[in-house]
Amino acid sequence: MQVRKAILTAAARTQRALPLQTLIDSEGNKKALLEILIEQSLAAGVEEIAVVVFPGDETSYAQAAGPHGACVTFIPQPEPLGYGHALYCGHEFTGSDPFLHMVGDHLYVSTGTTPSARRLVELAGQERCSVSGVQPTRESLLPRYGTVGGRRVSGRSDLYRVETVIEKPTPTEAEQRLLVPGIRTGSYLCFFGIHVLTPKVMEILGRKLAEAKGQPVTLVDALAELARQEQYLAVEDTGRRYDLGDPYGLLIAQLAMALSGRDRTEVLRQILELMADRELARSEAGAAR
Repeated sequence: MQVRKAILTAAARTQRALPLQTLIDSEGNKKALLEILIEQSLAAGVEEIAVVVFPGDETSYAQAAGPHGACVTFIPQPEPLGYGHALYCGHEFTGSDPFLHMVGDHLYVSTGTTPSARRLVELAGQERCSVSGVQPTRESLLPRYGTVGGRRVSGRSDLYRVETVIEKPTPTEAEQRLLVPGIRTGSYLCFFGIHVLTPKVMEILGRKLAEAKGQPVTLVDALAELARQEQYLAVEDTGRRYDLGDPYGLLIAQLAMALSGRDRTEVLRQILELMADRELARSEAGAAR
């Protein structure tokens, strides 16, 4: 199974400006988050990329794509009918092909030798099925993520066969339905934000949207059904995800990228100087009183 297409979703009304934010990448270059995500997709072996945007945002997104405009198609989401609908807007683009999917308001920083997106693409190709990145996540954060339940694949400590998927479960619901043998107590496998999906997902989304008659449909709705219809795997990702929509999200994402790049020493020096200056000012103010 070769994955040659990718869809990035960036149409949410309250988050549509986040992929346009400028960051300094690990090599010291100024780039929009969108350009960084496009480059991560291309590095995973993808050749064609679609970005689902709010209607009218096509021009600003084309500019943010930098030099990669030739391989990017911009698809407007005509109505705000949920995450699942946003992804389904790309069904004609993907056709009968599998595809990589990443959300457009997160920065992904890999800690291993193989970047997160490429690792999922390679695994999906080997197993010929959908694969989602997951991370063990503490119970208090469950209201933020889709969460999976299942069992480990024999011979692998980081790979799971997905049996259940629930959107933002309560702790009680997670304890009853999403416990995974081998995961520490109080933690659950939550989505990392990167998926490789088979065409079956688009088929399921299309049917669910027709049945919903104008009501929002989530991607998790489709993934829960996918797990009942065909093999669906989840792999633990050791990287980090940074939501630019969080308080100080842009700042934390920039620090994470800087500390993983060539300017790490200089950035650490400036952070230490800032902290020292603050502590000195606090001490002087206390002495003056």
